[in-house]
Amino acid sequence: MDHDTLVSLRDRHPAWRLLASPHAPLIASFLRRVFVVPNLRVMSEADLAEALEDELYALREQLGADAYPKDAPDYLDDWAAAEKGWLRKFYKPGTDEAQFDLTPATEKAISWLVSLAERPFVGTESRLLTLFNLLEQISAGTEVDPIKRLEELHTRREALDAEIARVQAGDAPLLDDTAVKDRFLQFQQLARELLGDFREVEHNFRQLDRRVREKIALWAGSKGALLDEIMGETDAIGTSDQGRSFRAFWDFLMSRRRQEELAERLEQVLTLPAVLELRPEARIRRVHHDWLEAGEHTQRTVAQLSQQLRHFLDDRAFLENRRILDILRSIETKALALRAAPPAGTLTTLDAMAADIELPLERPLFTPTLKPRLADLVPDGGDDEVDTTRLFGQVVIDRARLRAGVKSALRRRQQVTLAELLVAEPLQLGLAELVAYLELAHADGDHDDFRALVDETVQDSIRWRAHAATGAPLERSARLPRVIFLRTRSAHEDHE
Repeated sequence: MDHDTLVSLRDRHPAWRLLASPHAPLIASFLRRVFVVPNLRVMSEADLAEALEDELYALREQLGADAYPKDAPDYLDDWAAAEKGWLRKFYKPGTDEAQFDLTPATEKAISWLVSLAERPFVGTESRLLTLFNLLEQISAGTEVDPIKRLEELHTRREALDAEIARVQAGDAPLLDDTAVKDRFLQFQQLARELLGDFREVEHNFRQLDRRVREKIALWAGSKGALLDEIMGETDAIGTSDQGRSFRAFWDFLMSRRRQEELAERLEQVLTLPAVLELRPEARIRRVHHDWLEAGEHTQRTVAQLSQQLRHFLDDRAFLENRRILDILRSIETKALALRAAPPAGTLTTLDAMAADIELPLERPLFTPTLKPRLADLVPDGGDDEVDTTRLFGQVVIDRARLRAGVKSALRRRQQVTLAELLVAEPLQLGLAELVAYLELAHADGDHDDFRALVDETVQDSIRWRAHAATGAPLERSARLPRVIFLRTRSAHEDHE
């Protein structure tokens, strides 16, 4: 935090430039309302420009027609410029409409501005207990002496036994309203900070992807050396402290038992009178779903990196084939130049010279191709009766029935896997019905009652009964990544 470093941050860091901008109130308030509050990761240019135009219209009605004279698209392009870097402007593959997202620096500036507001209640007990618990975990997790670890465990067990005895005797101490408020505000702050950390983690993975693209564009060495370096960087980000922490968080969050436990405890806490007095944010009720969506964005960034590596392999193979053709053409050119004046002496030698004997009768004879001749005849329809029952015996997958089955299962639970759903309702039409379930899981916009996630790290086995051509019963099976159906908020409200 010396003077020169702070001068450099003031001139280059996007968060500091945002705070020093004359339009900082507009930028911070608008971007927080559009991106941070609803936890929105990506927004199209048309929707974002329309929302900004409404904001500018309201401000001009309040401050005068000369306030903020530029149009909304001009402001968005200005905020996404490289010298400012408050928004990230990009294009999704296969689309020509620009998309926008917040940068981690902008979210840091907005969080700092939010912290300037006066807080009606400042809790310190919960943070002190959190620090004390962290020190206990570090001390217990790094103790190498087994005797000391056993002593610590026995001490904790005695404390738990004493607390169990007090509860059994009817002495169950409860937290007062102040302690409940203190701990809930700490939970709410950490939940918001965790969502901001996800955006920064995704930004770091995206920076790795950009460095890989630059190396691919400027690499002049061999393909093997480049692949070794790229794979080394990919392994480094996965085995780094940040990568291991993200993987542990994702594994913890993808546990169905942990999700159900978190949702149940969160619902219980939000009904406490002391918490209701704080008027918690509306999205805190589904904060674990926001964590899932943010983690899924990070997983997609890693998938884009893998896709870029595949494109690199294809491009390098094309360039190598083209280089081989150029070498062959250069050899032909030099041979033609030497044809008129061949060099004297022995030009080259070939080892093990031998004549290839090929008899004329061993060659296959020419076989002319047959050209079909079409007769110019008009077929008669005839009066024969045709059995049309086969037209009505085709197998038809009822997607409405499958969707109803998923919705029925989600009325009782927050989420259900495809394997669990098929245990309750086995496949009736075999592989075709299984494919219909997968199409239902990947169909975007067809239903608002639920959505689906795919966990590539877990494999599920699906079994069903079928019949052979002879009519004998068979048992079929398929292995596929775990498909998880999640109930959306709108479906939960309709159910309530």
